[in-house]
Amino acid sequence: MSEIEIQLKKGVLGLCVLALLSRGDSYAYEIASRMADAVDMGEGTIYPLMRRMQAEGQVKTYLEESPSGPPRKYYSITETGRARLAEQTAEWRGFTQAVDQLIDAAAAANLADEVQAAETPVQEGETSHEA
Repeated sequence: MSEIEIQLKKGVLGLCVLALLSRGDSYAYEIASRMADAVDMGEGTIYPLMRRMQAEGQVKTYLEESPSGPPRKYYSITETGRARLAEQTAEWRGFTQAVDQLIDAAAAANLADEVQAAETPVQEGETSHEA
């Protein structure tokens, strides 16, 4: 995994957790499983993240009996978390839009260069490099 991929994932994990919790309460293992499927996040990453988010007031917890074992600690998003989700979503969308524009501009410039190269006639005495 590239350094940029690692840093991008680290930067959006909180956003992803808040997005998941905005759809309904969940316990850490379930969140980790869904995150692993979506963004290839390791399970060990979720617990420190959830503690930090709880300390920041973005999520709160409660215990619920489990049909198969001890009670589970469920997480729910708070109003602070909902506000943070809205902020981070706007930031993410602005960021991805700017990156997409840069990528699209580069792709368009490359395409224009290729078209121009294909349309440029070969001068007499020059050799063509086309196969």
